[in-house]
Amino acid sequence: MFIQTQETPNPATIKFLPGQDIVSSGKTYDFSSVADTKLSPLASRLFEIEGVVRVFLSRDFVSITKAEDTDWSVLKPMVLALLMEHLSTGQQIIDEYVIENNSKSIGDNDVIAEQIIELLNDRVRPMVAMDGGDIVFDRFEDGVVYLHMQGACSGCPSSTITLKSGIETMLKYYIPEVVEVRQSIE
Repeated sequence: MFIQTQETPNPATIKFLPGQDIVSSGKTYDFSSVADTKLSPLASRLFEIEGVVRVFLSRDFVSITKAEDTDWSVLKPMVLALLMEHLSTGQQIIDEYVIENNSKSIGDNDVIAEQIIELLNDRVRPMVAMDGGDIVFDRFEDGVVYLHMQGACSGCPSSTITLKSGIETMLKYYIPEVVEVRQSIE
């Protein structure tokens, strides 16, 4: 198994591309602490490596965010070794049973929310995934769209510009009911 790495716009985050699917298409999982990793044995193991502060799992990559005082030259080989061992032995990545029993619904009658999600899925998420992150719909209230920044996007210096200048402008153009886009606070 050969795992490629790719820098992201966030200097604290590297994207690891193992050349195989990590999670189901369209799904992403963002873990900001070891306490959040109940549904992912892989994320839990990655947090055992000193210096790992965030793990993001997407369809075909894993993004790792390091602590400020950690050097990539030390951390990167440890992450690569763990990923290679975990993936090549076929160990569980995500516990789908936990996810199915904790899924959140946006509501059947929320047409605007569905339009927002469709635009995000079609136009935004593929571009953001190229940089090692994701932007996920949280809710739509009183004209305001709340989004979660995940992976390399979380804490990235350019994420606010992307959110306001790019995503907000696009959503306002296509959906007149949208007046503002804000980052959801976890």
